[in-house]
Amino acid sequence: MKNQIMLEGKPKRLAVLDYGLFEVHAGPRTIGICGFVVQTDAGEVVLIDTGFPEKYARDAEAATAEDELGSFGRVLSVTPDNMPGPQLAKLGLAKTDVTLMIQSHTHIDHVGDMAGYPQAPILISADERALPRPLYWSGKQAMEWPEREYVLVSEDTSIGEGFEVLHCPGHAPGQLAFMVRLPQTGWVLLTSDAISRASEIDEKFAGSWDVDQAIYHGDRLMKLADKRDAFVIFGHSPEQWPNLKKAPEWFD
Repeated sequence: MKNQIMLEGKPKRLAVLDYGLFEVHAGPRTIGICGFVVQTDAGEVVLIDTGFPEKYARDAEAATAEDELGSFGRVLSVTPDNMPGPQLAKLGLAKTDVTLMIQSHTHIDHVGDMAGYPQAPILISADERALPRPLYWSGKQAMEWPEREYVLVSEDTSIGEGFEVLHCPGHAPGQLAFMVRLPQTGWVLLTSDAISRASEIDEKFAGSWDVDQAIYHGDRLMKLADKRDAFVIFGHSPEQWPNLKKAPEWFD
């Protein structure tokens, strides 16, 4: 394990990956499950999050029962096309092209294919990696940590010009968000689940692992976005997701 990694290039473009749809009972609300690819001008491919485990694309009902996920919500659509490999293929990429894998945190809808990139180090919060197993879901902890080189983050850090990793515990012990500067779009804030949707700010982040920290980091992220005039992509926004540009399209 190490505490630093630096990209050789600057972010060139960013794509949103569509990992499927999920209905949360609270609300209820329909949310998109997303990941991201950031490609640098040096040809590096950074993958952020990998969606649900592949078993959900084979039989979502059986997987939901096995993981006892039904108390929280239900899978509306997770197909083989929503897996990371096919999503990367929409961009002309393969899983073997990934040079850095980042886990925003390790809940079930973000961590499903974490072990699928043996060639790439994994950047993750030190607090999250210190857990015996990935968080997964509600005490199930069904996954083991893959044998990889881990890059551990315990504070805000830059991993290259125009690519900032923001340490935002609250939703999860090791929640990360990201600020990426693109040539044409400018700054883009990827909140991940540090702010799942804009309304979560007014709702005071109810249900978070640590509500006080979630409120603090949600506020500082939005202030940073405002200061930089950043385009904000929320983690699971029912309002934003349907019209958000997704692979094979890029933000340049």
